[in-house]
Amino acid sequence: MNEPINERTLATVDLEVANQALPSDPSANPFKLVVDPVMRTRLRRALFDMIEHHDQELARYVSEGSLALESYKEYIELFANSLKQTMGSREGVAYLLRSCGFEVQESEINLAPETRWKVQR
Repeated sequence: MNEPINERTLATVDLEVANQALPSDPSANPFKLVVDPVMRTRLRRALFDMIEHHDQELARYVSEGSLALESYKEYIELFANSLKQTMGSREGVAYLLRSCGFEVQESEINLAPETRWKVQR
């Protein structure tokens, strides 16, 4: 289950992608960040592919008899934990970044980014 996420092992999923021009460098403008709909679509696709990969791997382990499950509740708990472990890893975040067009060294990935809310009342 701790196999690296590899684009070649992910299921092919047909999703509609906006026909907008893709930015040549997603990080080109450091002064104002606008969440690009194309980038958001790529991120959703990458998350969906990651979910499909985890589901297929769990199903494979169960069908091979190497993973025993007693209930759907247990399956969902294992599934959620598996996703959490991937999303909490540099490898998992790097996969999402690459899927959105960023080339970032895994050593530069911040696994605990600061959330800077702008509260206006």
